[in-house]
Amino acid sequence: MTHHCAAIQRDLNRLGKQADRNVMQLSKKCHTQHLGRNNPRHQYRLRTDQLECSSTEKTLGVLVDIKLDMSQQCALAAKKANCILGCMKRIIASRSRDVNPPLYSDH
Repeated sequence: MTHHCAAIQRDLNRLGKQADRNVMQLSKKCHTQHLGRNNPRHQYRLRTDQLECSSTEKTLGVLVDIKLDMSQQCALAAKKANCILGCMKRIIASRSRDVNPPLYSDH
């Protein structure tokens, strides 16, 4: 186990002990994400539970995958935009060229 893996596990152990002392429940939603090519992919534990490894996580509204690739984020944004455009197309009765352009612009 590398020095960094040991430090992370030590911090998780401290977190678990602190939660026990304060009679706190910890969320089971914790995941690990292994970034980088030479990552040792260490399995971490919080109390007695092994933390699951996730290939993609959403952090501050941004999807982060293990390759640090934005393609999934772009695909979700495009899907959302297409849904909004589809809704606009269904609810707008007029197909006039004078009415539609202002609807699709951000100004």
